[in-house]
Amino acid sequence: MPASPSTARAMNDRLALRLLQQQGPLTATQLKQHTGLSRPTVADLVDRLAASGLIEVVGEAGAQRRGPNAKLYGIVAGRAHLAALDVRTEGVSVLVSDLVGRVLGEASVPIGGDTGTGHAVEQAVALVERVAKEAGADRLHTVGIGAPGLIDPATGELRDSGGLPAWHRRLVAALQQRLPAASVTVENETNLAALAEQRDGAARDRDTFVLLWLGIGTGAAVVLDGHLRRGASGGTGEIGFLPVPWTRGLPSATDCEGGFHSLASSAAIAELAVRHGVTAPAGTEEPLGAGLVRAAVEAVAAGGAGAGAGDAGAGPGDGARTGGAGVGSAGAGSAGGAEGGAGGAEGGAGAFLDAFADRVALGVASVVAVLDPGCVVLGGEVGRAGGEELAGRVEERIRRMAPLPTEVRAGALGGAAVLRGALLTAREAAQEELFSPLDR
Repeated sequence: MPASPSTARAMNDRLALRLLQQQGPLTATQLKQHTGLSRPTVADLVDRLAASGLIEVVGEAGAQRRGPNAKLYGIVAGRAHLAALDVRTEGVSVLVSDLVGRVLGEASVPIGGDTGTGHAVEQAVALVERVAKEAGADRLHTVGIGAPGLIDPATGELRDSGGLPAWHRRLVAALQQRLPAASVTVENETNLAALAEQRDGAARDRDTFVLLWLGIGTGAAVVLDGHLRRGASGGTGEIGFLPVPWTRGLPSATDCEGGFHSLASSAAIAELAVRHGVTAPAGTEEPLGAGLVRAAVEAVAAGGAGAGAGDAGAGPGDGARTGGAGVGSAGAGSAGGAEGGAGGAEGGAGAFLDAFADRVALGVASVVAVLDPGCVVLGGEVGRAGGEELAGRVEERIRRMAPLPTEVRAGALGGAAVLRGALLTAREAAQEELFSPLDR
């Protein structure tokens, strides 16, 4: 059955708005070319959308820059203001943007572990209000929050987790109370990072991939056939709990210590760096693990004495350290025993990167065996710091460990991916509401 005229108009309007969102300002002629609609139909929808306050003339295009065909139409950026939050255990970052995603203000505040719940919530909410005011946003339409932990797929709320600060769960309700006109949503931070890497980063050409988050902690996000997969209880990607060799025990239902987290967290990287004599420059703002990995990559690139034996000769994962097997043998009782060879400061930056790549490859190989994503992005601050040097070493190990072809890429956005993903979801939600068909 053909669509009714009103339905057809709504579909055409939504198509035009989506194009303007994705590609930026366009002329009526360009809208006609992209949509395949007739010139009169495009002219009608431009008039409707302009009358509704959704689009406006934002400039002119063409060599002569004059006449109706040269007018550039864009989304009315000031129609709504958005806020995005990246909530971490140690603080919160906030940015405020207009409806097209142009950042108008941004700030962060540290929140110590000894800060009381009420005071921590007040600090975070006050930061949102301050950034919004400084950005000239009298009213926030949508607030998107990225936070660690599980999001209940039925309610969309952050579930109670014993290892996370209590103020995290209180924050959503507090924001909704102080900003009653705004829609407030929360999503797992790693899921948001994956959305950002797919839209603007290392996975732009991938509909199916896994993002492995390497930062202060670890996590994973799964995108299959273009859709983010959350799982039955919202826990898809809790890779920190994955049982692995080289740790002191097994993780429990409430503590990921002993799981993959114990091999690849920032604290674990710091312990590994000590054994290899790798140090990070003082005064950097990035997590310690990221600073250590970055320092090792730079030492290897420089080819100096600090590069060590791990980046010469046999190649990533080979040689005496691994016995040619590609990954160090399991069986040691701690994360310090198996994959790095004998104890002591043994080998410099190259050996450090090899040992860390061994650890990361365990997590990647598990993901590959179950999901066959074809591509794994090493995200977070550590993934970006490791760059192609770390990604290449991990990919080489996966080539030997798994029968499924898998490309390993370095994330492009690092820790900023969470805030970017929160902004993308806030913008999508706001535009979905504002672009809904109007009674015309």
